[in-house]
Amino acid sequence: MIRTSRRRFLRGLGGASLALPWMPSIAIAAQADHVPMRMAHFYVPIGVVRRGFFPGEANDVIPKGNLGNVMKSLGKQSPFASDEPLGQLTPTLEPLESLKHKVNLITGMDRTFQQGTDVHAQCASCYLSSAVPYTDQGTAWPLDRTLDHLVADVIGTETPFATLEFSCNSHRDNKESIYFDNISWFGTGHLAPSIRDPRKMYHRLFSTQEIDRYRDITDLVLEDARDLKMHLGYEDRHKFAEYFDSIRTIETQMDRLEQMKSQLSRVQLDEPPEAYLPRGEYIRLMGDLMVVALQTGLTNVATFMVGPERWDTPFKFESLFDEPRSHHQMSHNQTKVIDDLLKVDRFHVEQYVYLMEKMDSIEQADGSTLLDNTLLTYGSGLGDGSTHQYNDLPIVVAGGGDRVASGRHINMPEGTPLANLWLTQARLLGVPMQRFADSTGMIDGLMAERL
Repeated sequence: MIRTSRRRFLRGLGGASLALPWMPSIAIAAQADHVPMRMAHFYVPIGVVRRGFFPGEANDVIPKGNLGNVMKSLGKQSPFASDEPLGQLTPTLEPLESLKHKVNLITGMDRTFQQGTDVHAQCASCYLSSAVPYTDQGTAWPLDRTLDHLVADVIGTETPFATLEFSCNSHRDNKESIYFDNISWFGTGHLAPSIRDPRKMYHRLFSTQEIDRYRDITDLVLEDARDLKMHLGYEDRHKFAEYFDSIRTIETQMDRLEQMKSQLSRVQLDEPPEAYLPRGEYIRLMGDLMVVALQTGLTNVATFMVGPERWDTPFKFESLFDEPRSHHQMSHNQTKVIDDLLKVDRFHVEQYVYLMEKMDSIEQADGSTLLDNTLLTYGSGLGDGSTHQYNDLPIVVAGGGDRVASGRHINMPEGTPLANLWLTQARLLGVPMQRFADSTGMIDGLMAERL
């Protein structure tokens, strides 16, 4: 009988979290000849008011302060393909004006809904997987390994964190399942849980007190692994080698963390307060943490949920409303509160632009900016929150530098799968995949050069 030390595997696990430093100057000298590409996804729940977001679906001139009352629909997006310069921005997208030359508006992208689950849960949880419906008999969700993890398998192997998952859900009432509050999955049924609390994310990234704990845990696991190997037969050793290699990967990551530890004296970002934060301040704080993680090389891949799906608990949108409001409830009363919904949509775009501007102000070793070396995508799993439509999704792709042909409005032919965009982004980031989920091809207009 093989005996293993459960103490060794479990000791110190309770409450432990990885501790990483922040380097404001970014340890870039060693990478001066190579600036890595990154990927980040800014996910907006519950879709948008189409007439305020999409060109051609509303009047060109809309007086401020009375948005909904004067908006008259001029139809939906054209079913025909087009690629033209990004012209006058719609009211919701107006905050993009100063960086319009670094973004692409992509319209006409669709997803397929699989009957059997809540529409909101599926639109969030399956947003980055685009799995073909009904292919997995073990789950009601068409889930698979999401794009962020497939990309991280290639561009995240040298960073302490392969991926980081951020959520701006400040609610403490867990009234909905995990499918409403996460877009990142290791695989079907295997969640990559997002972190909601800025303090927890801060400690995970910057605290030095936990590094030694993780080093102790890893050493103990490796010690047990070596003991176990001596008792295995020949046929079991191959499977064990895979396990041992995965543990060694953790050890390698810890080595990288130790090397970064000396930079902690330069930390200038204050620890977030426990007190309640207004909505915009909360989102921007989580965004600051994500940008720092990308800037310093702690990760090259991140997902960022600006809010959960369907959660009816209200948020306090400072500067927008006097009382807390539920985004989901407003979406189902669009005809009565369209002005308020338009304000929320524009508010979300403003937070996206905040991240764009911050990333574009950070210079890299080759003179480019962090935004130039990041594919930063704004998107939602619904085209319209009131109708729950899965077609004509609102998508904006920023950054990408010389790899991306920017400043365009690319309208895809009717029925184009969202997976085509994910395949294109993977290829732009150097991932050699030929197909992603239900993709049917690439978005050629997004690429500066054909891959």
